[in-house]
Order: sequence, then structure tokens, then C-alpha cells
Amino acid sequence: MSYYYSTTVDVPFEEAIEKTTEALKEEGFGVLTEIDIKATLKKKLDVDFKKYQILGACNPPLAHKALTAEDHIGLMLPCNVIVQENKNGEVEVSAVDPVASMQAIENEELADIANEVQALLKKVITNLS
Repeated sequence: MSYYYSTTVDVPFEEAIEKTTEALKEEGFGVLTEIDIKATLKKKLDVDFKKYQILGACNPPLAHKALTAEDHIGLMLPCNVIVQENKNGEVEVSAVDPVASMQAIENEELADIANEVQALLKKVITNLS
């Protein structure tokens, strides 16, 4: 089982971040965090790395349901979405599969919520295609 959904987009990297953020918003997600991996690795390790941004996405109503169902689930929130520029210049957008990441947790209510989030994140990726 794959742990993510992915697509390539035919726009520059920075525009892909904007389009991804907007697609997430359309499905009820906000972006709580943005981590620029390229800049972070340059600053911390003085190494060059490809353009790679992690967006920490959260759907507040579903996050609330998950936190109510399982109080330690915050360890796995928010849902990460990445935008990266591959070696061939293509820009790829990927979203975590929350069902795959929640398999270790035995909580049926949480599984139902993960399925809801999965459907929304799949829609985000599909809409970007």
C-alpha cells in the first residue's frame, strides 16, 4: 500500500505552491505550517537541495473529530502535503494517505475520519492534475 497520492503539475514551483494551497482551501483545509526544506538545509547544513516545500494542512472540523476520538492523534497532525521540483524540472505535488498512516491505531471511529480525510486529499491531488 502506498502512503501518498501524487501528481505532476505543469506550472512553476512557486505557482504550484499557490495552486496547491488554493486546492486545499477549496476542500476545507488551511495551511498551518510551511517548511522550505531547501532553505532549511542550506541554513543548517550548508548543503544544496532541490526546491521542496512541506505544507502542513489541517481541516479543522475533521481534526477536532480526530482529536476527540483519539487524544494522541495530534502526533500525526497536520496532514502533510509536499511540493517538490524533480531533477527533470517537473513539479510534483504529493499528499499523505491518512488511512495508511493510521493503520497502526486500532480505533474504528478514527478509521472513519481517516477515510473522510483521504477522500478530500485525493480530490485535491486529482483537481491539480
